[in-house]
Amino acid sequence: MSLIDSHCHLNYEGLIERQDEVLDAARARGVTGMLNISTRQKEWDAIVATAERNDDVWATIGVHPHEADAHPDLGVEALVEAAKHPKVVAIGECGLDYYYDKSDREAQKARFQAHIEAARITGLPLVVHTREAEEDTAEMLGREVAKGGVKGVLHCFTSSQWLADRALEFDFYISLSGIVTFKNAKDLQETAKMLPADRFLVETDSPFLAPVPHRGKTCEPAFVADTAAFVADLRGEDLGELQERTSANFFRLFDKAAA
Repeated sequence: MSLIDSHCHLNYEGLIERQDEVLDAARARGVTGMLNISTRQKEWDAIVATAERNDDVWATIGVHPHEADAHPDLGVEALVEAAKHPKVVAIGECGLDYYYDKSDREAQKARFQAHIEAARITGLPLVVHTREAEEDTAEMLGREVAKGGVKGVLHCFTSSQWLADRALEFDFYISLSGIVTFKNAKDLQETAKMLPADRFLVETDSPFLAPVPHRGKTCEPAFVADTAAFVADLRGEDLGELQERTSANFFRLFDKAAA
């Protein structure tokens, strides 16, 4: 049986202090792979080092939209160079966040564009964060996908059915986090029911957003098993088949990890 946590932050406070224990707990729940996500350039080395130490962990290279103002000089070249490492399998997380507006929106767009170009050059998928920025996200991705050579996932999806439909039109994947298990996530649950079986992933975004029945706890990759179980029940599907299928989807998208 295979189960992948397609988005976690193993080097963040709450997990880094007990990283080996966290990894062992995930493996005990049947988690066979984890994608460790970077959000700032200064943490790239540590993110990659965690992947180097663990055969079942991969890494990404990127800058979160919250950090766009702090990385004014981040260009395509730095991303492409860092992505040459054999354990780096994606570019991101990157994107647009207009909910918190922690960085200037034009700076966010510029950094996002750099990530898109790096993804095209490297052939690696994008890990996209989008919040309250649906139209700009769809516009940028639609334009770049039309040029060719751009693929990816909208991670921790909480947006509208409209954006889900656009993402699927772009041949992007959609990743469901523990939010889908929340009582107030009815719209997201309806979207989750409708996703094509070959186009969605599961994730934790740990140490954030612990799913039911772990609400209030520090989230960790082991909890992706609970999210997968909820989604299988929601969709009326066999849990084992959903685990295998979302894992296959992961390796189809992040094909460098499969290699």
